[in-house]
Amino acid sequence: MNYLHLDLQFFAADEKTEKATPKKRQDSRNKGQVPKSQDVNTGFLLLMVFGVLFLLGSQMKSTMTGMYEHAFQEYIHWDVTEMQVHTIFVEMTWEISKVLAPIMGVAIVAGIASNLLQVGIMFTGEPLKVDLKKLDPIQGAKKIFSARALVELVKSLLKITMVGSITFAIIWVNKDEMMLMSQKSVQAALAFFGNTTILMGLASALALLILSVIDYTYQRYDHEKNIRMSKKDIKDEHKNMEGDPQIKAKIKEKQRQMSASRMMSEVPDADVVITNPTHYAIAVKYSEDQGDAPYIVAKGVDFIALKIKEVAKANNVVTVENRSLARALYKNTEIDQPIDEQFYKAVAEILAYVYQLEKKI
Repeated sequence: MNYLHLDLQFFAADEKTEKATPKKRQDSRNKGQVPKSQDVNTGFLLLMVFGVLFLLGSQMKSTMTGMYEHAFQEYIHWDVTEMQVHTIFVEMTWEISKVLAPIMGVAIVAGIASNLLQVGIMFTGEPLKVDLKKLDPIQGAKKIFSARALVELVKSLLKITMVGSITFAIIWVNKDEMMLMSQKSVQAALAFFGNTTILMGLASALALLILSVIDYTYQRYDHEKNIRMSKKDIKDEHKNMEGDPQIKAKIKEKQRQMSASRMMSEVPDADVVITNPTHYAIAVKYSEDQGDAPYIVAKGVDFIALKIKEVAKANNVVTVENRSLARALYKNTEIDQPIDEQFYKAVAEILAYVYQLEKKI
């Protein structure tokens, strides 16, 4: 029973039930794994392109018809020479470019805007890296028959149905007028079919945009599900970010040792060591170059206090016992910092006593 309980705990720890951490989200983004719907791109692109056709359609039609009129009125009479063919090619290319440039420009802007709207600014080459796992036929078969593939199939059928229904409905509404176009002029027929096409495009684009909202919501849900983490993953990530506790403890211990070693090297230069006398030891130094107040060069309790006193004795540094002052300095003053103003008088008296002993005054 104990083994079974441990197994259940192990599987529970590995179950991906937790929301992704900010680091996990950033790592996924760096790999190019972001929630994104292609339908947003498609719908936005179609809406912008057909919007341009709606606004500039008459001008484009005039440019195209003018190009044909010029071709059959002027070019048809030209001799077929290398120079004449080159001239025709350049002029035709320029006229066609004037028609296509607004459409291509808007398509590029729409593509960039729809991507920025979904994922923001992102540069990564991770998806371009060669991954041999993608060539695995078993994994490929699993993707084909996965739940995601089924969702994509349903989504594609829904798009085809929506666009087909909208197109059929518009044609059906205009069928009578469409039949009469054979009796109209070419200009009227072009205007009618152009407007009808733009209407079908705009309606289809709006329908795709509505569908893309649903698809983007699903893509976000699926992305959040895929980047979920287990409790063990979160602990491992925290451990990697903060460092292994044992390693951190060793580093801190090493830092304490280095700090103590550096502190001990300052004791020989101290003017006096104030002691408890057994538990506390505070090494004090006064130098006009360092400031107007004495400052602490070393302090410690128990074993470190004993080491400070040993170093002081070995270097002929005077040791003075003052229990209350030693405790107060230890608690209220840091190493390499001047003593607090409240201790000036007591420390000054001790330093005066030390200077007298050393015959400095």
